[in-house]
Amino acid sequence: MVLDDLGSSLRGALDDLRGKSRIDEEDVDAVVKEIQRSLLQADVDVDLVMGLSDDIKSRALDEEPPAGTSARDWVLRIVYEELVELVGDSTELPLESQTIMLAGLYGSGKTTTAAKMAWWFSTKGLRPAIIQTDTDRPGAYDQAEQMAERAEVEFYGDPDEDDPVKIAREGLEATETADVRIVDTAGRDGLNEELIEQIERIEREVQPDRNLLVLDAAMGQSAKSQAADFQEAIGIDGVVITKLDGTAKGGGALAAVDETDSTIAFLGTGETVQDIERFEPSGFISRLLGMGDLKQLTERVERAMEQTQDEDEDWDPEDMMEGEFTLYDMQKQMEAMNNMGPLDQVLDMIPGMGGGLMDQLPDDAMDVTEERMRDFQVIMDSMTEGEMENPRVVGKSRIERIARGSGKPEDRIRELLEQHKMMSQTLKQFQGMGDADMERMMKQMQQQGGGGGMGGMGGGPGGPFGD
Repeated sequence: MVLDDLGSSLRGALDDLRGKSRIDEEDVDAVVKEIQRSLLQADVDVDLVMGLSDDIKSRALDEEPPAGTSARDWVLRIVYEELVELVGDSTELPLESQTIMLAGLYGSGKTTTAAKMAWWFSTKGLRPAIIQTDTDRPGAYDQAEQMAERAEVEFYGDPDEDDPVKIAREGLEATETADVRIVDTAGRDGLNEELIEQIERIEREVQPDRNLLVLDAAMGQSAKSQAADFQEAIGIDGVVITKLDGTAKGGGALAAVDETDSTIAFLGTGETVQDIERFEPSGFISRLLGMGDLKQLTERVERAMEQTQDEDEDWDPEDMMEGEFTLYDMQKQMEAMNNMGPLDQVLDMIPGMGGGLMDQLPDDAMDVTEERMRDFQVIMDSMTEGEMENPRVVGKSRIERIARGSGKPEDRIRELLEQHKMMSQTLKQFQGMGDADMERMMKQMQQQGGGGGMGGMGGGPGGPFGD
């Protein structure tokens, strides 16, 4: 995730404040230095860093914290609010008919982003279409067509036409019944006069409602000048930051947003069309500081459950709240978890699970966990229908048979059975719960969002500190 090192450093600095009822200038200086160091390492513009750190220092020393608030929680709240202010609002994207044009250089991820955005709009009940106008890059048409197919959205392009403006014009006509048209444009290694002229011609033809600049998270400081050039050429209404699943620092994108006086629209992670999320500043910073993001988590859970149910119409997750919890149910839950995305991203969204807890785990902890889950899937594929429905019948001889069939060690099979037993017992605690009970449980999770140090200020609809 972008700025992960910042989150880790900040959490370490804030932990030094535990147990203090008041803070002095030396305490604040220590936190501010960590912020400066981490942001600069993440390629955030120096002027932005200095402005942010000055604001945090003056507020921490001059403002009076609410009664009963610990020093750590007070500084955490200030850092949270100032970082939310730094990243800015989310780009306005109404769920209505509109045309969006994407711009960016080679390798920024425009074509993949077009498909991801189209998929996202389709989940909101709209009919999107992708218009591919890149006539320069070999394979651009084929890639766009394949990505549109994966997103299950309408697509228009013409591999035999050399004029991108003509493709754009005919694309608008061919997709006139679509609610959202996403126009993908060509890129270059650098923004030159030829590319500017081409994009300006396409824009005059398309007359988009919004121009979004697609930026690779690894761009660094050069993102600022690139954004300025695109802003001058066509005007930028929002930024999409891509490739946040790697080791990219990502801070340069913040400078680009500031340079164009625009906002962030989407964050792209991973290679599949589902690996995109709408940028929400409060949730983004909340996850960065280890306080979770229940809104994003809820959306992912609902989407994953729907996708899993679509793949197997005979399975209904609500049945788990009534009868016996079978290995078949556990298998479907694991499939739903896979549909939610990488495990470390999911844990970051759970209050009390991401952030500080993740800092304490070995670097390969997530890989080990995901490998274990894959082993469980292979083992379950080697079990009979009767064993899946009633795992209590699996004794020593059956374990030996399943081990031979799956190629997995007997200890792993026992782990699976023990995991199922624990999940079954946990589920029994939820059975019979009413909506009010579930709501109380969610509030308890939110209040524990800072690993016990949040002082009851856990995440709510307006962010971890409320509206």
